[in-house]
Amino acid sequence: MTRKKIVAGNWKMNGSLESNEQLLKGVFAGIESENSLVIVAPPFAYLSQVSAMVKGAQVSLAAQNSSQYASGAYTGETSLGMLKDLGVEYVLVGHSERRTHYGETDGIVAEKTKAIIESGLIPILCIGETLEERQSEQTLLVCAKQINAVLSEVGISNFEKVVVAYEPVWAIGTGLSATAQQAQDVHEFVRKHIATQDSEIAKKVQILYGGSVKASNSEELFAMPDIDGALVGGASLIVEEFVGIIKSAG
Repeated sequence: MTRKKIVAGNWKMNGSLESNEQLLKGVFAGIESENSLVIVAPPFAYLSQVSAMVKGAQVSLAAQNSSQYASGAYTGETSLGMLKDLGVEYVLVGHSERRTHYGETDGIVAEKTKAIIESGLIPILCIGETLEERQSEQTLLVCAKQINAVLSEVGISNFEKVVVAYEPVWAIGTGLSATAQQAQDVHEFVRKHIATQDSEIAKKVQILYGGSVKASNSEELFAMPDIDGALVGGASLIVEEFVGIIKSAG
């Protein structure tokens, strides 16, 4: 079946009121005739600004994180209800930087994914292995383990509401990227792994690749049968690069 391509830009902890405006205006101008789904995930401080700018545009809004709790004494956290108030539609969950720097376990990621689904928003579930895990041939085991934690929490019927992003940790922000075939091999495995529980849902799940995606390598990546788009980091902050990636997606 044909799955619509998604190109999502994770701005991480970058941006300013002025640079955000210039970036988005450039993206809007560059993608007027494109058919892929474009998403941007700005820092929390700029969600209101970006929400206002993308309203009526061909771009959807994502948050980089969320709390699994609805409200309460959780200083510094942001609830899904608050994100919905700001027009957020997607939420990144399980990004390797959250797992590595902030101690988010598979269990926490699963709880957050469940909360995102229950709120009516769409999780972009990040999975992926470290360089050490790849070198010890643990890639598929790690990805399966990370997916299984979420499946056990939300059930296969809800997995249709999940976008998966395979991001090999060794390729994030390093300039290194998995070859198109290396990425395809993992994406194919992920889809087959989901299919062991429900083959029809597996056909529908969109699986993005993330890890130093650029305009120069995106076309080859998107040509692979199980790669349904990209979660883009640094290149999403450069108009020409991000627009080039979006154009590669068609």
